[in-house]
Amino acid sequence: MRIRALIVDDEPLAREWIRTLLADDPDIKIIGECADGFSAVSAVQEKTPNLIFLDVQMPELDGFSVLKSLGTERLPFIIFVTAYDQYALRAFEVYALDFLLKPFDRGRFQRALERAKEQIQKEATNDLNQRLISLLEDLKKEKKYLERLVIKSAGRVYFLKTEEIDWIEAAGNYVRLHMGREAHLLRETVSGLEAQLNPEKFARIHRSTIVNLERIKELQPWFRGDYVVFLQDNTRLTLSRNYREKLQKRLGKGF
Repeated sequence: MRIRALIVDDEPLAREWIRTLLADDPDIKIIGECADGFSAVSAVQEKTPNLIFLDVQMPELDGFSVLKSLGTERLPFIIFVTAYDQYALRAFEVYALDFLLKPFDRGRFQRALERAKEQIQKEATNDLNQRLISLLEDLKKEKKYLERLVIKSAGRVYFLKTEEIDWIEAAGNYVRLHMGREAHLLRETVSGLEAQLNPEKFARIHRSTIVNLERIKELQPWFRGDYVVFLQDNTRLTLSRNYREKLQKRLGKGF
């Protein structure tokens, strides 16, 4: 069985170097490349790789956030690719199958790859997954949520406190942040922003909507299990039945 490999790195040259090193290996099939964390999450869910070469340092959604987004049931084998120094790497070494410190040469790459092949052939996933689960738990404990956002618009730069956001909606490749009578566009996905917001203060109520829990004034039953959400300024939003149970848990009560 050929190993299905996914390359995730925001640097084109880094992806090209890994692709070159894998090109002549008959045991490896490259099933895709991703330049950011969000597309990596989608690729793992859709293509189910056995092995990921995962960059740690990526904008918006870094390598560890990718793992958190995937959860513990879908985790393939991970080789971290990183520019972190040796001191920082010690904190993560026990969790990964291996790591490659940029810039790495062919010899170092081959040692990591051979180790990956051996582990995958043995299907020794239990111990690795347990270590990755430990990593996710550690990251969860240390998670620091967004407290402010930087918005660039028409040559101006706005600094917005997340606590001032009333609600958020998807807008193509952007999200629209509603703050009273103002609205600002941010190049981000709803899922990506949700992962960075404090779940004690913000909740996803629809596939395209996030709401500040402190702004909710009233909930009214609607059709087929959906609810109408009234905010303090009388804005009306829809609570999809698919997100109702999660909101109930956040609020600590059923409805």
